[in-house]
Amino acid sequence: MFSRKNIKVGKIRLKFLILTLVLPFLFVFDLNSIDNLEGDFTDIKVLDKISSKNILIKIKNGEETKYKDLSIKSMKCKNSEFDDNPEITAYLQVKDLTKKSKDNVFIFNGWMFSSSPSITPFDHPVYDIRLVGCN
Repeated sequence: MFSRKNIKVGKIRLKFLILTLVLPFLFVFDLNSIDNLEGDFTDIKVLDKISSKNILIKIKNGEETKYKDLSIKSMKCKNSEFDDNPEITAYLQVKDLTKKSKDNVFIFNGWMFSSSPSITPFDHPVYDIRLVGCN
């Protein structure tokens, strides 16, 4: 009877040892997948409505990029967790450089969604901006 008790204690210790060794690795891999969702670069496509030409622009998050009459700044970019229906979101700030007023007000300041650009539309008479990717 004494040996059975020791076998049960040994099994519990083995399970506890496996749990303490495996569990931290699961959290590390889970945190790495969350970090991979946020990108350092935002890919947008700018359409010139007058010439019907579009160009792909890669913007580093936090930096401002000038394209013709627009000043575009991407603050944050994030990919979705789901592979079956990918969703890319980005926080963009856009200024029109042709307006010479003293107050530099954004013509667009908000979140843009790749799957539904009509939720927060970018309204400009000459240009159209679409979110393409997040790297």
